Amino acid sequence: MNKFEYSFDNKRYHTYNYFLKTRYATKVAKIPLNANFTCPNLDGTRAYGGCIYCSSKGSGDYAGDINDDLMVQFDKLTPLFQKKWPGCRYIAYFQANSNTYGPVAKVKAMVAPFLQRDDVVGIAIATRPDCLEDEMVEYLSQLNKITDLTIELGLQTIHDKTGKLINRGHGFDEFKTALQKLRDHDIDVCVHLINSLPYETEEMMLETARVVGAMDIQAIKIHMLFVLENTALATMYNRGDFALLGRDEYIAIVARQLSLIDKKIVVERLTGDGVASDLIAPMWSIKKVTILNDIDKYMVEHDLYQGAKKEL
Repeated sequence: MNKFEYSFDNKRYHTYNYFLKTRYATKVAKIPLNANFTCPNLDGTRAYGGCIYCSSKGSGDYAGDINDDLMVQFDKLTPLFQKKWPGCRYIAYFQANSNTYGPVAKVKAMVAPFLQRDDVVGIAIATRPDCLEDEMVEYLSQLNKITDLTIELGLQTIHDKTGKLINRGHGFDEFKTALQKLRDHDIDVCVHLINSLPYETEEMMLETARVVGAMDIQAIKIHMLFVLENTALATMYNRGDFALLGRDEYIAIVARQLSLIDKKIVVERLTGDGVASDLIAPMWSIKKVTILNDIDKYMVEHDLYQGAKKEL
């Protein structure tokens, strides 16, 4: 098998491990943090209730305890990584909800302590396209000059009909505007996509990957839709309103999506973590390693590589 140029192992896509080790010459781990932000589609600015799949923690189920100071959250997790990878360094990842939705002063205070740590090599901030006012982007531009900054933008799909159904509260045009504002300041962007959103066809999922994979983005995350307890999505699913992709379908679609994404784009994630205690479906998603292994096998069997633009 021919070795892919942006991977250290048998992966046929641009791995996050390759990117981090090439850039920092050491193991780097992301530490998920909860800075107690909210979202404009939670508080009524855009909508109420949040996205229909979001848990009460706003996609921050694995972030730190909101009752702890951010540095306490950070210090609770780092020993686990040091035990696994001695000498590991870190990216402070502000994960839960929309971490640029608020005053610039709050974001500055959130980030400041981590800029003083020698073991922190960068900052990652998760947010939404409609939470990037000009004053905020100007601050992010200054932050980008003193640390390695990545803005993680939730998009999920390019299809506005789906966006309305899942209560995103913004459309694809707003995403494109936000992306351009960030890239005008040379700020790296990681885009989040979800497969198996209600009523989306395989062709729609591939089209999302094709369009986003040709944009000026630096990284991408893809994961399966999780149906979690006590969400609007769970109500729809339990009524039988839509069906989820099966495991083999998901693997095939992700492999094909990768072939449509520019090879220079770093692939940070190809599957996710639904909290097991709250997960209704798909239960097969819990076994992450086997899913990743089978994506690799599928790409070999079908001679697929990231960026090869080959569809079956």
